[in-house]
Amino acid sequence: MQPLAVIAGILLIFVILWDAFETVVLPRRVTQQLRLARLFYRATWLPWSAVALRMRNDRRRENFLSFYGPMSLILLLAVWASGMIFGFGFLHWALDSIPQEGGGDFVTALYFSGTSFFTLGLGDLAPGGGWGRLLTVVEAGIGFAFLGLIVGYLPALNQAFSEREAGVSLLDARAGSPPTATELLRRNCRGDNIAAVGRFLRDWEQWSAEVLESHLSYPVLGYFRSHHDHQSWVTALTMILDASALVVISKDEEAIHQAQLTFAIARHAVVDLSGVFGTPPKPLARDRLEAKDLALLRSTLLTAGFIIRDDPVAEQRLSQMRQAYEPYVNALSRYLLMPLPPWFPVAGIPDDWQLGG
Repeated sequence: MQPLAVIAGILLIFVILWDAFETVVLPRRVTQQLRLARLFYRATWLPWSAVALRMRNDRRRENFLSFYGPMSLILLLAVWASGMIFGFGFLHWALDSIPQEGGGDFVTALYFSGTSFFTLGLGDLAPGGGWGRLLTVVEAGIGFAFLGLIVGYLPALNQAFSEREAGVSLLDARAGSPPTATELLRRNCRGDNIAAVGRFLRDWEQWSAEVLESHLSYPVLGYFRSHHDHQSWVTALTMILDASALVVISKDEEAIHQAQLTFAIARHAVVDLSGVFGTPPKPLARDRLEAKDLALLRSTLLTAGFIIRDDPVAEQRLSQMRQAYEPYVNALSRYLLMPLPPWFPVAGIPDDWQLGG
């Protein structure tokens, strides 16, 4: 049993250290499917979301889902720490590194491993022999580094979340609750201020790039919910893609180029993040913008001074652009339970800033 315990201990320690490195330290997308963190989130999110879907009250469901992101992060850290303790416990037991009475018991080895990993220094047990002392020093060093890494990881995660949500919150007054492309263009073009559309899309090109980079580095951010029920990062990203597609087929020549740039990075974000969460593109069951809706949208924006081209080429271009991103945002929406935004504002729902007080 001792050789098997040594192999199991070394393998468990290596798997956890490598998984923590890829999740916390490595600043790029990890493509391999068989990962401890990925398996953990799959195993916990699916039952959590299944319970949420059984809740009929929307507010209660959203509150329940909002607990998952922070709680899953704490549980993942606990899984990593427990796995490391068990891994070193196997090694202590196999090497018989605790010479005191009862040292050959695996439970005692596990207890000693825990005190060493968290550098408690209780002193009731001490390692014996060269290998036992070396193993204790290595475990204490790894445990100290692990705790330090987590201390540095949480503020970075919180900062990335705050930066993302600051942009999402800005959409409330500019695009309504939930945000819609029609309302965004109508409000920003009021008073012939069409140039504001290009400036707005330039800011959201930067926001989309930041969301892409932060969520590739820290995928757990995708599970963190926004502060208000009508808002989410998936909703915001979809609305920006909707608005960019409309501007591309508009007659606002100054904003078309910027809309193409914003569309490119936003589409890049949804495609890559769809791969991160393991959600292959899924066509919508129902068209979000039918022909009659497009005509109404065109007339609505016309009253605000924003002209959408009315010709078959423009409609074909809009259809092609929508097909390039809607299957991906639909897959993310269904997996994360974050509804896609409509094209038109929902009647009777005020902006979030108008509520309360």
